[in-house]
Amino acid sequence: MSRIVAALVALFFAASPALALTADEVLARVDRNLEPESSETYRKLINIEPDGSKKEFVLYSVRKGRDKMVALFLAPASEKGRATLRLDDNMWLYIPNVGKPIRITSLQSVVGGVFNNSDILRLDYSTEYAPTKMEEAGGAYLIDLKAKSATVAYDRIKMTVDKKALVPTRIECYAASGMLIKTLYYKEIKDFGGGIVRPSVLETDSPLYKGYKSVMIYAKIQKKEMADEIFTLNYLPRVVELR
Repeated sequence: MSRIVAALVALFFAASPALALTADEVLARVDRNLEPESSETYRKLINIEPDGSKKEFVLYSVRKGRDKMVALFLAPASEKGRATLRLDDNMWLYIPNVGKPIRITSLQSVVGGVFNNSDILRLDYSTEYAPTKMEEAGGAYLIDLKAKSATVAYDRIKMTVDKKALVPTRIECYAASGMLIKTLYYKEIKDFGGGIVRPSVLETDSPLYKGYKSVMIYAKIQKKEMADEIFTLNYLPRVVELR
């Protein structure tokens, strides 16, 4: 009997770390599994219209900490050299030969389509949202999150997290009125190396843009230390030098 009890106790403690995670801990792990705090990323954005036509963008982005991100457009030729900067809740767009950077908002979109600037310049979810409820359903955590401030793109989100991989599989984004704004689908988990194992495809659709769909495909993510000066308005014209 003692051997059986010992085996059950060992099994319990082997499983307990996952079972004992709080909503805050799950969210923190989701953030780090999606992207290191200091990193560089190459990705493609594809906007698909109801008639099947597509417009594609290639972006190179870098981030540092939980509140700094810069993204540079590599393609198409009409967008090449444009850059965006996000510092916490503040965002700017730099267009070569236009002059000083232009302020933009989280709900606008520099690429059109269903992804907005908040989706493209995504910070940690735990930076912008606080968990209000978490349930377990089969192999997933279901987490309700509330925006920490009125400047966040979505007032509330519902996140479904794979319990084993601790990455999102689905996120529903809501306005303060309770209206569903869009749904994000994380797909195709890929090993990017360096301990980064996460979905390589992010798709979104919206009841506000019926028939439209946007896709984000991650080609490369790697840890990389970045200097603070990169994340300044004065550096935006020089972001092209990072590659």
